[in-house]
Amino acid sequence: MPLIRVELFEGRTPEQKRELAQALTEATCRVLGAKPDGVDVMFFDIARHDWATAGVPWSDKIPSPPQG
Repeated sequence: MPLIRVELFEGRTPEQKRELAQALTEATCRVLGAKPDGVDVMFFDIARHDWATAGVPWSDKIPSPPQG
């Protein structure tokens, strides 16, 4: 039973997460031969001040405009 852990900045909508969970589940079933009811996807929303790249918290960076 695959468990897919997704960590992302907070602010995604439930609809976006639903769509991503469906796409990840479909890909997992196709590639691994798993059944959909055996694939779990967990989302972890991370605040920008709790995530740093190259020593700089993302809260200190200018946010990119939303895409899509």
